[in-house]
Amino acid sequence: MRAAVITRPGEADVFAIEEVDEPDCGPEDVLIAVHATALNRADLLQRRGRYPGPAGTRDDIPGLEMAGVVERVGERVTAWRAGDRVMALLGGGGYAARVSVHERLLMAIPEGLECVQAAAIPEVFLTAYDALVRQCELAVGESVLVHAAGSGVGTAAIQLAAAASCRVFGTASSAEKLEQARALGLDVGINYREEDFSEVIARETGGRGVEVVLDVIGAPYWEGNLASLAVQGRMVIVGTMGGGSLEVNLGALMGKRLRVHGTVLRARPIEQKAQLTQEFARRALPLFASGRLRAVVDRVFALDEAAAAHRYMESNANFGKIVLAVA
Repeated sequence: MRAAVITRPGEADVFAIEEVDEPDCGPEDVLIAVHATALNRADLLQRRGRYPGPAGTRDDIPGLEMAGVVERVGERVTAWRAGDRVMALLGGGGYAARVSVHERLLMAIPEGLECVQAAAIPEVFLTAYDALVRQCELAVGESVLVHAAGSGVGTAAIQLAAAASCRVFGTASSAEKLEQARALGLDVGINYREEDFSEVIARETGGRGVEVVLDVIGAPYWEGNLASLAVQGRMVIVGTMGGGSLEVNLGALMGKRLRVHGTVLRARPIEQKAQLTQEFARRALPLFASGRLRAVVDRVFALDEAAAAHRYMESNANFGKIVLAVA
């Protein structure tokens, strides 16, 4: 089968389209013809040799999500059959013509969505759902600060928070991205190049702060995040794009009785991923069919344009997901 392979650790031009062996399909697995996959920041790290995949995946074929059509199923599989349109979070291997996925990690593609759109859902929406709902126990009507509002996780988190009737604050690097985010449910946009987000939060909430912060930046935003949180607020860290090391004043946590969560999905056991996938499928997936949630696709590249797609992600110009059309 065809795959976009990392030939050596390095910059985007290390990709090559090669013929590789098809994955094994075990008794509880489903073999899927991949129609589309999508880029994630972890792919950039994996390409540089800094983020090896979990056991059972190839380090030289990235791709943390996919959408496609079932080709065949293992002998114990009961939930799926050939021809079903499915999508899934992956441990890796999405930049290839076929993947093998445990049946409990699959979700049906909602009616009305093409594979290019569906491929933009699993990683960012499962990440945002896990962060906001399962980690921070987001309640209806609370207020939320979402950093990197134009990122894949950011666009998903804004929509999930808006669907819960929350007041949503968000940061981004341009007025254009903030305007696009407003169409997804953003209430207050903050251009971090022009304003201190913690000052805006204090002004807009009368000094009270927000109940929940979702952060992908890390160390540079730590103090501002703590200042932005209300008493007994919760923060979840799902990325450290700005760095992961800092000195911490624990008094700020203690005084407000704050909770700070850290989370990743890729390294979790399959049972935990299955539980998250099935809960999301029950509670949130119907909102795509109704139009309350939507996949946000910025740009689509062909599989043999993987290098160009990576360079585009590194430019930080995208709003929403960058998708690779595989078939």
